[in-house]
Amino acid sequence: MTTPSVAEQTEGLTIPRLLHRNAVEYPDLPAITSLDLEGKPTLSWLEFRTAIAEVSRGLAGLGLTKGDRMLIMAPGCPDHIIADLAATHLSAIPCTAYATLSPDQIRFVARHSAAPVVVLGGESELTRWQPVLEDLPALRHIVVMDAAAIPGGDDRFLSFADLRARGREALAADPGVFERSWQEIKPDDPLSMIYTSGTTGDPKGVVLSHRNAIHQAYAVTELHHPPMHATNIAYLPLAHIAERELSIYLPIVWAGHVHTLADPSGVVGALGQVHPESFFGVPRVWEKMVAGLKNMLGGVPEDKRTALLQANELLQQGYKLRSAGQPVPEELAEKIKQTDETALAPIRALLGLDKVLVASSGAAALPVEIIYFLAGLGVEICEVWGLSETTGAATSNSGEHFRAGTVGKPLADVEVKVAEDGELLVRGPIVFLGYLQEDGTIKDATDADGWYATGDIGTIDEDGFVTITDRKKELIITSSGKNIAPTRVEGLLKEHPLIGQAVAIGDDRPYVTALIVLDDEIAPGWAAANGVEAAPEELADHPAVRAELERAVESANSRLARIEQIKRYHVLPKAWTPESGELTPTLKLKRRVINDRYSADIEALYAAARAPEPAAGA
Repeated sequence: MTTPSVAEQTEGLTIPRLLHRNAVEYPDLPAITSLDLEGKPTLSWLEFRTAIAEVSRGLAGLGLTKGDRMLIMAPGCPDHIIADLAATHLSAIPCTAYATLSPDQIRFVARHSAAPVVVLGGESELTRWQPVLEDLPALRHIVVMDAAAIPGGDDRFLSFADLRARGREALAADPGVFERSWQEIKPDDPLSMIYTSGTTGDPKGVVLSHRNAIHQAYAVTELHHPPMHATNIAYLPLAHIAERELSIYLPIVWAGHVHTLADPSGVVGALGQVHPESFFGVPRVWEKMVAGLKNMLGGVPEDKRTALLQANELLQQGYKLRSAGQPVPEELAEKIKQTDETALAPIRALLGLDKVLVASSGAAALPVEIIYFLAGLGVEICEVWGLSETTGAATSNSGEHFRAGTVGKPLADVEVKVAEDGELLVRGPIVFLGYLQEDGTIKDATDADGWYATGDIGTIDEDGFVTITDRKKELIITSSGKNIAPTRVEGLLKEHPLIGQAVAIGDDRPYVTALIVLDDEIAPGWAAANGVEAAPEELADHPAVRAELERAVESANSRLARIEQIKRYHVLPKAWTPESGELTPTLKLKRRVINDRYSADIEALYAAARAPEPAAGA
């Protein structure tokens, strides 16, 4: 019998239909747990859907209806996901806004979406919204999760608990109203919206369909074969397409168990509590994990440190062979198995990664050396590539078919090709419906043949593996006309644990320079281990730190072509964060902001008329 394609398996499915299935077939299995609340309360699938029904009818009572947009700005928590899915059952379009948006940015997305209802977390979110509330003519109701934060004298406000109570009353008066509300939803109807992080201008509202999200989930399932009811941790912003897919839609398909965590900085501790079977990390998460482990190894007795590094190297040997499509010799395979069980399995258990069946990374390039080191721990990262416009992953490596340094092959029923100028184009059921327009319509962004131009530059090898070389708009073109991919330069620099962020400069310039930022978590530990006595804010100027950074730049330059090499660099004293403005909420570089903010530092790197000696620290 022929196995049905993913497109055939998903035909006719919608998110409300799958939620109904879970409540009927798995009513008592855990659906969602809050790691932030005392006792870590858990809702079963039946309880979860009941809460969604009550909030949905509460929103209907506020007048939210088909096609309306609803903005959410709140920490990741069960009520956040409940509110999102409650709007979905009304054929409204929920959209989570990044919690780091400024009032001006809030004004833009609120006016652009014309959302009549917004759901806010509490005082922190209200502080950002208050300055613009009177400038939002479409806004009628503001639901606040923390009732204590609601200001007096404004009848637009109500608490999330009151909203749910109103919905409960509506359901009691008409028990069938909720089930009727979603029956007419079709697979190609809008499901949700994501505002892009705005690295190249104003954010765009990316509208996704039920078909988009469900096909993505089934394609990922076919690729990785996770078990039903798999566990995961939702710790990234739900405004991020990866977190929406992994912590809202995939768990609905798997009838999985989501553990929500409001503060991403607590993810290491959460791993130790949950021991998830599925875990996604943006590159910075994996980079910090590796940097922390290497830093920790510095304090381990030499004999034990040597043994662990040898074990790591052994597993890397096997991984590199398989990555190259070569068999692992039987003798080596047996040594790897024994070493893994005795030396490395305890480390994975300590990290909370001992049960992980699917470990993945995306949103930006993960340096291949990080991939190798983690593989040497027995944690094999499947790097993926995609955008909000492709509902997350368009390509992915898998446990069976992977090539380190690539982002894998296209998912089932998805096509990827390279345009004449090197830009990657995508076509298939994961490509979004289009961008929301100010008049409420949705404008298709594909060409006449259904191809979406991603803005990423890449290649596809003879085996079908895709490699991303850079963003089309971010390529450095030097004054001599040489094209340079800044992410490669930056990735090599960030391999050193001391370097938290780096940006390569060189567009219309004679040579490449860099701005370097210390890792604010790793640097103090490195300083202590190396006998450096200085306050955290003074480390960037300490001679020992500067000497170590010099070695890091020299190491990066040794693997770069001459035209790519960093000729001068400047070390900045403060870490870059989404709050400080240099990074997007998904931790991507805001190159325009960085170039503007540090223009004087950049100009100083090019002040000398003659080309300076390589890697001269500024």
